[in-house]
This record gives sequence, structure tokens and C-alpha cells, in this order.
Amino acid sequence: MTADPRATLTALVGAFERHLEAAASRRGENDPTVVAAYRDLADAFENYDDALMDTYGEVTPLEVYSGDDDFEDDEDDDLEPDLLDDDLNDDDLDDDDEEDDGRYVGLSGDDTDDLEYEDTRK
Repeated sequence: MTADPRATLTALVGAFERHLEAAASRRGENDPTVVAAYRDLADAFENYDDALMDTYGEVTPLEVYSGDDDFEDDEDDDLEPDLLDDDLNDDDLDDDDEEDDGRYVGLSGDDTDDLEYEDTRK
């Protein structure tokens, strides 16, 4: 039986509230109340994400942090140092770009058809 996304969202919001309360009143580095609230929040999020997928075929752009430090994505280590400096001095970041008025114009429906998401956070 598929869970109702609305019900799992309500449970997720409650889990966020309990986690906030636990974090605000924590008593030490490994407070068991915070650890339990963290786990409950992770479970509530996964339940919501699963219900969203099962019901609507959609997912959130979020992932539960697993704490796995074994995988380190050091793509920049493979680049030559000069290439890294060039990335920092990219002309697209100039403040004097005459065509850019500073407003976000968004994407049209046609622009999102071929959109690929790549997580660049480290």
C-alpha cells in the first residue's frame, strides 16, 4: 500500500519541529535526544520521498546525509593548477556585463526539457 504524500509531509514537518527542539535543548556532543530526532527526521524524509515517487513519480532534490566519508570527490586535484586559476577569473562573473540587468529570468519550458542536474557540492 502506498503512503499518502500529504500524510507523510505532515509527519516530515513534525519531525523537523522535533529535531529543532532537540537541537535547541541539546546537552552535549552526542545528546541521545538529538540523535533520535535526527534518525526520525531522516526516516520521515525517506518516507515522504518514497510516497512522492510512488504517487506522482517525483522526487525531491535532497538526500539524507549518510556520514560516509570514504568517498571524496576530488575532481579538481586532477586539473593543472593554472586551469583552476582560470576558473576563478571567469569572464562570465564580471560585474560590468552590459547585457545582464541582475534579474533572474528563469527557464522556459523548452529550456528544461534537456536540463541535466549535476551536484557540484563537496
